[in-house]
Amino acid sequence: MPRSTDPLVIGGVIGDVLEPFTSSVSLRILYNNSFQVINCCELKPSQVLNQPRVEIGGDDFRTLYSLVMVDPDAPSPGNPNQREYLHWLVANIPGTTGTNFGEEVVGYEGPRPMMGIHRIIFVLFRQLGRQTVYAPGWRQNFNTRDFSELYNLGSPVAASYFNCK
Repeated sequence: MPRSTDPLVIGGVIGDVLEPFTSSVSLRILYNNSFQVINCCELKPSQVLNQPRVEIGGDDFRTLYSLVMVDPDAPSPGNPNQREYLHWLVANIPGTTGTNFGEEVVGYEGPRPMMGIHRIIFVLFRQLGRQTVYAPGWRQNFNTRDFSELYNLGSPVAASYFNCK
């Protein structure tokens, strides 16, 4: 079996958080208007304190998306018993716009890893239509797969991650 060169596979995002999927929408994430999230890049907690600007592609603003930001390595990569820690959740984002046009369900919380290198993952789902999405009772032990199933979102349409330590 050939080795994958997909950074989501190499970084363990596929497997730990997501099933294999085909990306079909562009997702651009920019911190402080200068640090773009590129798979496998490293950003320090001081660089990701503030909510990023997220731009979503697509070809129709009537198509809506949900964005999830999680840390599967909380509280430490060696003992991720809070996997997945939910850092941000935005729903009903119109295509061709960004998260500032969506409905923030869970407010942004910048990653502050205490031990080891943490993968911080952004996952974008296409919604079937406008939905009421409820905030989970807590941030720890969120499950992206269960979230997708609960809201009938199917496979992701885009994902990206960075390493943070």
